[in-house]
Amino acid sequence: MLLLYNIKLPLDHPKSELEVVILKKLGIQPDELLSYSVFKRSYDARRKDNIKLIYSLIVEVRQEKEILRRKRKDNTIRLAPDTSYKFVTQASDNLSQRPLVVGTGPCGLFAGLILAQMGFCPIILERGKRVRERTVDTFGFWRQRKLDPESNVQFGEGGAGTFSDGKLHTQIKDKNHLGRKVLTEFVEAGAPKEILYISKPHIGTLKLVKIVEKMRNTIQGLGGEFLFQSRVDDLIIKNGHLRGVVLTSGEKLHSDHVILAIGHSARDTFQMLYQRGVQIEAKPFSMGLRIEHPQHMIDKCHFGESAGNPILGAADYKLVHHSSNGRSVYSFCMCPGGTVLAASSEYGTVVTNGMSQYSRNAGNANSAIMVEVFPKDYPGSPLAGINYQRKWEQRAFELGGRTYDAPGQLVGDFLAGRPSTVFGSVLPSYKPGVQLGDLSTSLPDFIIEAIREALPIFDKQIQGFVMADAILTGVETRSSSPIRIVRGRDFQSINITGLYPAGEGAGYAGGILSSAMDGIKVAEAVALSIVKESEI
Repeated sequence: MLLLYNIKLPLDHPKSELEVVILKKLGIQPDELLSYSVFKRSYDARRKDNIKLIYSLIVEVRQEKEILRRKRKDNTIRLAPDTSYKFVTQASDNLSQRPLVVGTGPCGLFAGLILAQMGFCPIILERGKRVRERTVDTFGFWRQRKLDPESNVQFGEGGAGTFSDGKLHTQIKDKNHLGRKVLTEFVEAGAPKEILYISKPHIGTLKLVKIVEKMRNTIQGLGGEFLFQSRVDDLIIKNGHLRGVVLTSGEKLHSDHVILAIGHSARDTFQMLYQRGVQIEAKPFSMGLRIEHPQHMIDKCHFGESAGNPILGAADYKLVHHSSNGRSVYSFCMCPGGTVLAASSEYGTVVTNGMSQYSRNAGNANSAIMVEVFPKDYPGSPLAGINYQRKWEQRAFELGGRTYDAPGQLVGDFLAGRPSTVFGSVLPSYKPGVQLGDLSTSLPDFIIEAIREALPIFDKQIQGFVMADAILTGVETRSSSPIRIVRGRDFQSINITGLYPAGEGAGYAGGILSSAMDGIKVAEAVALSIVKESEI
């Protein structure tokens, strides 16, 4: 197989044009081309009047070696990489102990899947409910203000990523093509096949619910076991070795290999780990506000007259500004055609996040505008960042009227330093509701100052970004974990053997794809450890 890349074609090109380009590029006749498929597709919209699609193609031809020899000076033609996943080991028939996986977000789900596919029959623990029950509880909170601290946007089967845009791209290096394994498994579970090749794949909440269920069924079919509403409240540690966990019910589950994939909001579990002596350190995170604009404005700005083209879809953006107070301000979790959602997991707090369906056809575009926060901003124990987050979540609850409404302000008023009293053309999508007022006290002064400085800069890149009646909603505090559970090269805790911190909550990933990839890496490490110990 050959890989042909950097093939540029007009946005409206006929499908047959791909074959024409392949034949011309390789200098072959039609009967020498056996097959081809799209490996990657992106677009170049720098010229709105001449948007190009950019392809990488996998091509099967006759006389492959001869073509490579003849085209050896063309650096856009090479042998196609082998992206198939290779299992590092397989469980023996006399498996004496089953590994535990704590958490069913992307990290825990893929850790469980890989272990199950290798024959290790993992037991997967989830403090929340099955994804459909959890969805009922979450929508109940949005509609009726009834928060269940154990079943919400943060906790439950599928993790926080279930209620998101379902973005499936990452900037981390992936020489072993683990990302391809993740995407392939999602497609096997019902995701659209296009996520395998488009440059910024996403799935959306409703599709993710069905996919998570299908993956659970696959794991169970391979011998895995799920225990829902089973929060881990303690660890069984003997002489620095983890020997199992204790559930809220008091039940003890014994295992020498426990993957901890608990997500960035398991604050009570972080506290338990710290008290049990697990090595934890504070790490930077970010806080900010959600901003909403009309999606058609973002589309028009990016695509010009091609706005609305189904191949391009709803436009997104990525913005960064380094403010004069030394903080980076950046857009985060941009949700084209999406909604701002209530993501609280504790009573008396307001937390926002963003979500899109696969269609991305809601009227508003939304994104978090985030500002860096460092451990020096909240001195104290390694867990001090949790209290710092909570402080501003409680403040947002107060500003929203103590009803789980979120505080909001029009962009024009925010920049002018005056309270908002009436909505404009952009209506907020956050449910239960938004109480207009003054966001200047919703976050630390350095964050408010940095956002006020950044918004006009962003307006130079996206005309209309500071439209007076665009809406800001507060607060977003859970962009990443405020702690890191320190692990070594073998993926184990540096001071508790057998404990494998993983994913976003442990401080080693950010987003669905990177969390899932980390879950695979940690599952491989656990499997190799179990096999090695069985041979001793």
